[in-house]
Amino acid sequence: MLPRIELLKGLENREVAARVIDLAEQAIKTWEVVVTDFLSPPEQAEVIQMFDRLTEVHLVFWGGYPQAERCRCAIARADLPLSPESVSLAVVDITGNFLFDAATHRDFLGSMLGCGIVREKTGDIIVMGERGAQAVVTPEMVEFLTFNLQQVRSVPVKVKVIPVEELKIREPKKKELTTVEASLRLDAIASAGFGLSRSKMVDFINAGDVRVNWKDISQSSYNLKAGDLVALRGKGRLEVGEIMVTKKDRYRVQLTRFV
Repeated sequence: MLPRIELLKGLENREVAARVIDLAEQAIKTWEVVVTDFLSPPEQAEVIQMFDRLTEVHLVFWGGYPQAERCRCAIARADLPLSPESVSLAVVDITGNFLFDAATHRDFLGSMLGCGIVREKTGDIIVMGERGAQAVVTPEMVEFLTFNLQQVRSVPVKVKVIPVEELKIREPKKKELTTVEASLRLDAIASAGFGLSRSKMVDFINAGDVRVNWKDISQSSYNLKAGDLVALRGKGRLEVGEIMVTKKDRYRVQLTRFV
């Protein structure tokens, strides 16, 4: 048995983590590869943290493409092979004429959940403008969606399964920049990286719109370090690169912004 109490200590998503521990114990006992439902980025981060010290099992996350936010996790004994192919996924094409009634990610997700699907069975949803969207789901959801998802907003839609290779992925644009700051405070670094005023960044932080390494951070004074990933709702992500101290004891920070 895995040290459940120790593994769950300090985690925010304890219910999800407990289910993953159950699956890991199943993988150890049966010598089979087991797969979780879709996990959000914060849940993935905690699962990685939880199993980082364990040698009994290893993990692979996959959501259909390299930049996927929501992923399923395959778990197996450490001496069994694992790869993205170990994670079973399906992709559905949701097509309709959205020219006069544009639908957002929230609209497509809301319509899917309104059919009775739980969030854990859906991965990323890629909106494709006036022609609809593509959604990554667990394979057992394909038939259900095909028959039950008939409308998004006011637009009638048709759902069909397509190969994962036909996902219309937009590669994130990257912008490299350097800033020199008096401190490594979140509000200072993030305002420079996202091109916003410091007061505006403080407003975003206070509103709960900023995450660091997929965890909600509500303190503007939070100190960043190299390798941290800052996500600002609706504005993309910011990766903190090399940090150097200047002769005037300021911090020169390399940043990469993804939009």
